[in-house]
Amino acid sequence: MARVVHHHEAPERFVAGTVGQPGQRSFFLQARSADLLTTVSLEKEQVSVLAERVDAMLDEVLRLSGGDAVIPAVAPAELSDDEPLDQPIVEEFRVGTLRLAWDTEQERVVIEAYEVTDEEADPPPPVDEEPDAEGPETLVVRITGAQARAFVARAMAVVSQGRPPCPFCGNPLDPDGHLCPRLNGYRRSA
Repeated sequence: MARVVHHHEAPERFVAGTVGQPGQRSFFLQARSADLLTTVSLEKEQVSVLAERVDAMLDEVLRLSGGDAVIPAVAPAELSDDEPLDQPIVEEFRVGTLRLAWDTEQERVVIEAYEVTDEEADPPPPVDEEPDAEGPETLVVRITGAQARAFVARAMAVVSQGRPPCPFCGNPLDPDGHLCPRLNGYRRSA
């Protein structure tokens, strides 16, 4: 059976967002194109790493092109998106593997998110190489450099809105404190 692939070739919106209170948040990627809305869940660390890697890739593409690539140095203000996730939030799948690429011909960032599987096999081939291959459910998003910079800005803001870190151990502080390993297990208050 061929894998299910959710394609967003030029999405109107591609964002990272959360549902819930800090310490109990669920993280999502959401893409919207015309009548298609795709929402996938992932870990906070995956959102953070994806944003960092997209930003680094855009900087590298800009450097290698000598500034000729159509990529802004910072997120354009008109693409700023502080709106909540689109409703209804229906999780298509939980992300296990993320793949990131730059399409030189179309000057687009390509993000592929693959469903987490029980198999410890190699990740499936990219959708463009083998579209009919069997494999996990996949989200494919192709966005411009400007959209990618806006995605990075929002994703980093979403990640930073969590619980503050403990100044001693770096672990997140709950409102009622936490057992700090650097204080030999004594409770550290917020």
